[in-house]
Amino acid sequence: MDVVIAGGHGRIAMRLATHLTGQGHTVRSIVRNPDHLDEVRGTGAEGVLADMEQVPADELAGHLRGADAVVFAAGAGPGSGVARKETVDRDGATLLADAAAAAGIRRYLLISSTGVDAEPDPQAGEVWAAYIRAKKAAEEAVRADDRLDATILRPGRLTDDPGTGTVLLAPPPVERDDVTRDDTAVVLAALLAAPHTVGTTLELRGGGTAIADAVAALG
Repeated sequence: MDVVIAGGHGRIAMRLATHLTGQGHTVRSIVRNPDHLDEVRGTGAEGVLADMEQVPADELAGHLRGADAVVFAAGAGPGSGVARKETVDRDGATLLADAAAAAGIRRYLLISSTGVDAEPDPQAGEVWAAYIRAKKAAEEAVRADDRLDATILRPGRLTDDPGTGTVLLAPPPVERDDVTRDDTAVVLAALLAAPHTVGTTLELRGGGTAIADAVAALG
């Protein structure tokens, strides 16, 4: 499988690229900072330089051609403001959808966030509210795009603890809880090879079911 990851220097994306290339798949990791190219190449992926806030869809499509699937793992990051939640977390997801369609790629995985179905807590601040609303808007756009075979994954609170290989993976609603970035990456890889999950929105938490069994059970 040939997979393109947008937001390739992110902590989930780096783990996903390492996992996929370790399985013998081809990965292209899109980054906007040239200083990150060597790090993404260290995962076994090809580094692709493109700024998701600047690149036109037709140019981005050129970087995707020949791929079997795309993964949107980009995010503005915790230090960004309201505007970049919209330009990265929302608009970047729709840009990737347009580019994928132009390149003839249907399979699309969107990394979203738990909590998007509820109104953001006002006490969490305007940046958090903008993030949740951007993720919700991205979900709605991707879900409604009939050019895509999309799966939306909503991880819980992410940790850097070692992966366990076991999870809770189910349609919403699911109680809030933690999940490791390691396990999230492995779940994403499994979803790429699971066409029966097309059209689903899935919550991911730490749990007691082996990842392969959790994905298979969705069918």
